[in-house]
Amino acid sequence: MISTRIRLVALDLDGTLVGADLAISARVRETIAEARTRGTEITIVTGRMFAATKPFAQTLGIAGPVVCYQGAALFEAATGTVLRETPVHQDVTRTVLAWAEEHKVHAQCYAGDRLYMQEINRFSKRYTDLAKVEPMLVPSLREAFADRPSIKIVLVDDPGPSEQHLAALKALLGDRAYLTRSHVDFVEVLAPEVNKGEALGFVAQRYGVTLAETMAIGDAWNDVPLITAAGIGVAMGSGPPELFAKADAVVGDVAHDGVAEAIERYVLT
Repeated sequence: MISTRIRLVALDLDGTLVGADLAISARVRETIAEARTRGTEITIVTGRMFAATKPFAQTLGIAGPVVCYQGAALFEAATGTVLRETPVHQDVTRTVLAWAEEHKVHAQCYAGDRLYMQEINRFSKRYTDLAKVEPMLVPSLREAFADRPSIKIVLVDDPGPSEQHLAALKALLGDRAYLTRSHVDFVEVLAPEVNKGEALGFVAQRYGVTLAETMAIGDAWNDVPLITAAGIGVAMGSGPPELFAKADAVVGDVAHDGVAEAIERYVLT
């Protein structure tokens, strides 16, 4: 039984709030609306860029802070104002892009809430079809970001190689970067200071809420810091074992309205 009232609910987007159709179900919308009428704030905590997050925030009526880029940038949903931004360290950007070029791995960078890459291929399309963003093409990613900060670097490959890339980059970069996977095909490189859990603390502070009064719901490896930081950490039923190991509860997958199940269980009762 929960003794602390939940005053802030943090929702991952892909695989949690929405599935492949990018639609928020009627039950989930209604449950979130009911939580808000009872005084519980809602935020989104995602790896997506702000432009790809804003439509979901608008659908849910979120005007306050939302977390993008795995916590590397936070925005005021209503205005698009950048509340905080933490780019990848410049030496790490150069190292990762050189490594990707040497190993012929598709790489892409974000800056100014735009996605940059140097070619359209099956890996880039796999990413943009899911993220629903239009990329900016540059002749050379290494030259474009030699001195320009990137908020996030993403490497895209098939699942098996992606797991190997993650291990190789962890060995190469050590504690100079935070590496995570939001999807079996993606390896994401960010500044070591940030992750979804750290960003939840920033949002909670903005609302005057303690972490003990938060609930977070996620479905992937990048959500482990998020559900670990929250007072109640909830894993979607489609999540990996690493997420289940840290969760306080497991609910149905996105097709079975796991977000609604969690809110009904821990916020509305």
